[in-house]
Amino acid sequence: MIILRHEVPRRRARRSISLLAALGLVGALVSGAAGHGPDPFFGGGPFAQNQDLRFKWRSGSEPPASIKTAIKAAAADVTATKGSKAATFTYDASGPNPVGYGLAATCGVNGIACFTRDAPTGFTMWLREQGHAFDWGTLKWCQTYTSPPNGCYDVETIALDEFGHVEGLGHHANFANDSDYLDAVVQTVSRTKPTSGWNEHGFGRCDVAALQIQYDMTSWTAKYSTCLDLRTTLALTPSPLVVAPGGTTSIIATLRVLDDSTYGRLGNNPVSGRTVTLQRRAVGTTSWITVGTMAAGSSAGTYVMSQKPSSDTDYRAVFSKPSGEGLLGMTSAAARVYIGNSCAGASTTLPGTNGQCI
Repeated sequence: MIILRHEVPRRRARRSISLLAALGLVGALVSGAAGHGPDPFFGGGPFAQNQDLRFKWRSGSEPPASIKTAIKAAAADVTATKGSKAATFTYDASGPNPVGYGLAATCGVNGIACFTRDAPTGFTMWLREQGHAFDWGTLKWCQTYTSPPNGCYDVETIALDEFGHVEGLGHHANFANDSDYLDAVVQTVSRTKPTSGWNEHGFGRCDVAALQIQYDMTSWTAKYSTCLDLRTTLALTPSPLVVAPGGTTSIIATLRVLDDSTYGRLGNNPVSGRTVTLQRRAVGTTSWITVGTMAAGSSAGTYVMSQKPSSDTDYRAVFSKPSGEGLLGMTSAAARVYIGNSCAGASTTLPGTNGQCI
C-alpha cells in the first residue's frame, strides 16, 4: 500500500511528503531533475484497465455539500481527460473506498489532503476541513465561498490531483523555472487563486502521457500525448511483387509504435487513422515522386493503395510526424515491384518470392 501526504509549508504552496522516504524509495518515483517528461509512476502496479473504483463518503466524516460536488466533479474530470484506459471513479453510497473530510484526516501535521492506494484493491482519500489552522495561516477551500478569495485552494483541482495519485501518478518533475507547470495537475506544489494553474479541471498532457504508458490507449486511432516522443516503425509489403504488364499490385504499409520496453503498454501498438503517403521511383533513379495518401487497410495499423506500374518500380511509405501528437515520423525501406510474366518460359526466379518469376 502506498500512502502520500500533501503538506503545506510556510510559503502557502501545497507540497507532498511521502512515508516512502523512510523506505528510501522516493528517488524511484521522480524522473531526472531537469524535468519535463511523463509523470513518474509509483511502484505497486496500476489498477486494471478501465477499472471502476467506487467511492463513498467516510462515515462520520462526510464533506459539506459544496465539497462533495467538487470531488464528484474531479471524478468526472478523470473520465473526461485521462486519455487512456486508466481507472475511473464513481460515487456510490455503498462503495468500498472511503473519501473523508474534516478533523479526523490522517494527513500529517501540515497535510491539507492525502490518499492511500492498494492496487488493484482500492484506495482512500482525505481532505482537511475548511478553516484548519496551520502555522502559515488558515486553510481556505474556494468552494466554500460565494465569491472565492485569493489564497484559496480549489477542491476540484486538489481532488483531481489525489485521484491522479490513486491511479499511480507521482509528482511531475518541472523545469527549474516551472515554465511547464501547466503540463501536469499532479504537482509537488499546488497553486492557490489567482495563480495560473490554481483551478485546472483536467489532467495535463504529462499526466496523460504517464497514464497512457501504464494503462494503454483507448483505441488505435486515439492520439498519443504530446508529452511523449514515441518512435514508430513502418513496413511496406507489395502483393504481388511481380505483376504482368498492365497488371496491378496492392501496396500495404504497416505502422506501429516501436516495441520498446520503456514505452510500457504502448510498445508495438498498431497506429491507425493517421496519414501515410506512398512514394515511387523508377529503378535506377534517385528522386521519389509522391503517389498519394494511402487508404485505411482491413487490419489495425495498415494502409493500402493499388498500383499499376509500367516498369520495375521502387515504392516506399512515409509517415510524417503529426502536429498535436507524441509520435515521431518514419519512412519505410524501399520495396521493388517487378514487371514480368508467369513462370512458364521465364528465365529468372526471384529469391524469397515463393517462385514468382520475371
